[in-house]
Amino acid sequence: MLDGMTTTLAAPSVDADVFDAVLSQVRDFVRNRVVPREIEIMDGNAIPEDLRKQAAAMGLFGYAIPEEWGGIGLNLVQDVELAMELGYTSLALRSMFGTNNGIAGQVLVGFGTDAQKERWLPAIASGDVVASFALTEPGAGSNPAGLRTTARADGDGWVIEGGKQFITNAPIAGVFVVFAKVEPAPEKGNGIAVFLVPADAEGVEVGPKDAKMGQEGAWTADVIFNDVRVGADALVGGEPEVGYRAAMTSLARGRVHIAALSVGSAQRALDESVAYAASAKQGDSIIGDFQLVQAMIADQQAGVMAGRALVREAAQKYVSGEDRRIAPSVAKLFCTEMVGKVADLAVQVHGGGGYMRHVAVERIYRDVRLLRLYEGTSEIQRLIIGGGLINQAKRNAS
Repeated sequence: MLDGMTTTLAAPSVDADVFDAVLSQVRDFVRNRVVPREIEIMDGNAIPEDLRKQAAAMGLFGYAIPEEWGGIGLNLVQDVELAMELGYTSLALRSMFGTNNGIAGQVLVGFGTDAQKERWLPAIASGDVVASFALTEPGAGSNPAGLRTTARADGDGWVIEGGKQFITNAPIAGVFVVFAKVEPAPEKGNGIAVFLVPADAEGVEVGPKDAKMGQEGAWTADVIFNDVRVGADALVGGEPEVGYRAAMTSLARGRVHIAALSVGSAQRALDESVAYAASAKQGDSIIGDFQLVQAMIADQQAGVMAGRALVREAAQKYVSGEDRRIAPSVAKLFCTEMVGKVADLAVQVHGGGGYMRHVAVERIYRDVRLLRLYEGTSEIQRLIIGGGLINQAKRNAS
């Protein structure tokens, strides 16, 4: 629980005063404790342990987990406000607890049995266990239908075989939320099931940390499942057909969250641009007085404001149930593309200095490039949006 928070916090509705206090604490933590240590995080490729402990004490490992399981219970409307604050600093901070609250934790929240929730969610919410979402593999990223990892029924349990790649938090995971194709294939459905696999299960092998373009301190790695045997109680929801729906639902929710992170990062890039333009000189002139510099800053501001409004609308539609498919993809597509443009303009405003390591906008430029890739690439979002609208029109016409 966040320091000083005694009021019950439970989705879908949290008292506005309580949530304002939560948001204020997170903003203070991000801007006064994490921002000053961004270079330390980048150079060390790790979140310092004292910052991790502070985040856990604030309840950040479980802010989107229901209160009955030890979390704070923020819904997606509140989640995106938090995400816009978390996006203001190194994205590795959010990544540290992002899978617990997001794509991994929400599979359990939305689809787990009571026994599965009781076993895992309290430890996930406290940060004692890091949950890792194991979907992506060579040939199967944005489209889960291409999975090659298999789960074979064996007696009263299952045997999982296959490999995953680019798995966030794999090096520190306590449990993997693993998607696999059931063998033999069922008569109905697509045959994709999801399992809870403890990281210390025999046959689980985690590879070395990936060397990435950016987001230093956010660890990803390959994960291999070598005939990993799990019990029947590892099957999420107790039914194989839960898997595909769990993946799609969790990813859609995650897309709105990623869009909000993008807005936070874009706001930071804009703030850095304005501060630099208002103080840096070319000759005797402040560069912010130049109209072309002002034009770049205007484009940044327009992107940030449009993205923030879009994220809030998409979150509202998700929570109300009005739109949990097209709106999340629209928000993710626009905001992740927008932050790339804003970050590029920030480097341009800074000139040659913006290309130098240890300058904030250089790190932001590299960090935000990944946002267009995970939780479904921009190309996949376009297919979801365009195909969804055409299918709606066909249904209306018939």
